[in-house]
Amino acid sequence: MNAESWTAGEFEDRLRAVPAERYHHRHPFNLRMHAGELKPDEVRGWILNRFHYQRHIPVKDALVLAKLPTPELRRVWIRRIQDHDGRRAGEGGIERWLRLGEAAGLDRETLLSGQGVLPGVRLAVEGYVTLCRLGTPVEAVAASLTELFAPGLMRTRIDAFERHYGWIEPEGLRYFRDRVTQGRRDGGEALALVLDWARDRAAQDSAVAALAYKCDVLWALLDAVDREYG
Repeated sequence: MNAESWTAGEFEDRLRAVPAERYHHRHPFNLRMHAGELKPDEVRGWILNRFHYQRHIPVKDALVLAKLPTPELRRVWIRRIQDHDGRRAGEGGIERWLRLGEAAGLDRETLLSGQGVLPGVRLAVEGYVTLCRLGTPVEAVAASLTELFAPGLMRTRIDAFERHYGWIEPEGLRYFRDRVTQGRRDGGEALALVLDWARDRAAQDSAVAALAYKCDVLWALLDAVDREYG
């Protein structure tokens, strides 16, 4: 017998409960980062490996874009690709992450080369891209709902970097500042789509599972960094 579907309110509560418990804001590496306990080499190692994830965000969003059925939805989602790739050279989230690396003492050639990216990070990122490639539209969009918790994490991170990591040039923090508003907007848009699309219990369960998997991806990424640099 099929389980009864949740109401929209119940479904949203289930979705929000996943990152509340499993988002990487709870990971020991992030906790140490925000407490000011990381050494410069640990910060640089995180920036380098996290960049491998950052550069794949527009790739996964292009895969999600191809699943969207209407021009209206595609016009909304394509903005995410532009946010990270920029509308022209020298703009966008990827460029801002490169500048974060430079502010921390990494050269962009090293970041762009992919040298030093840990195998566990590569596997985690590939898993997320594969979900967006092979999953249903509901699963692919639901996996992005970690954005609901990103603004709070970005504010915590800005405060921590300003307070504890003054050796990083302030301009390098612009990525985090921009993601406060972008994350709030993106999370709200994605949540509305998932609530609208996933009406039966099977679709709702798959959306919750996809979001849990995304949390596992982010957690696994930090596990790999923590083992290598911690």
